[in-house]
Amino acid sequence: MRQIGVPHPHLPLPAAGGEDDMAEFLAWLGEAIPMVPSLGIREMRRDGDRLIWSLSLIPSLNDKGTGFGGALAAQTTLLGWCWTTLWLRRHGLARDVVVAQASQRFLAPVTGDYCLTCEPEERDAPAELAERLEQRGKGRIALIQQLWCADTLCLEARGDYAVLPAS
Repeated sequence: MRQIGVPHPHLPLPAAGGEDDMAEFLAWLGEAIPMVPSLGIREMRRDGDRLIWSLSLIPSLNDKGTGFGGALAAQTTLLGWCWTTLWLRRHGLARDVVVAQASQRFLAPVTGDYCLTCEPEERDAPAELAERLEQRGKGRIALIQQLWCADTLCLEARGDYAVLPAS
């Protein structure tokens, strides 16, 4: 049972040069952040520099029977945190990540199950993050999230994620 003010233990890093098992990471995430099992995440996968979640709408319904904006905004923010954390882990770093800034633009109602994607805003952003971490021990990356309901783009979000110095 999670307690206020007590950090959750980090998941052990994957073997050198290895990738995280997404199911294992998602299970750990559900323990670390108690609301995660209620988000309706069906699948988490990577496609190149893109992290993708497939989600059920049912847990995020609003009073109108469409997606609740607050839940969708929380999901985009968490997906960016996951992208950054998984990127660090692939590079052998167990570091703390926090969202520094986030914004959302709602374009259409979410009327069914959906897909969330997350990728760097700029193509060279991961290399720049690696350089800043090497030089200064901390850094930031800007990520873009998109929510797709079938072929309709319903939400665009942007977040700046800060990687904190090693403690």
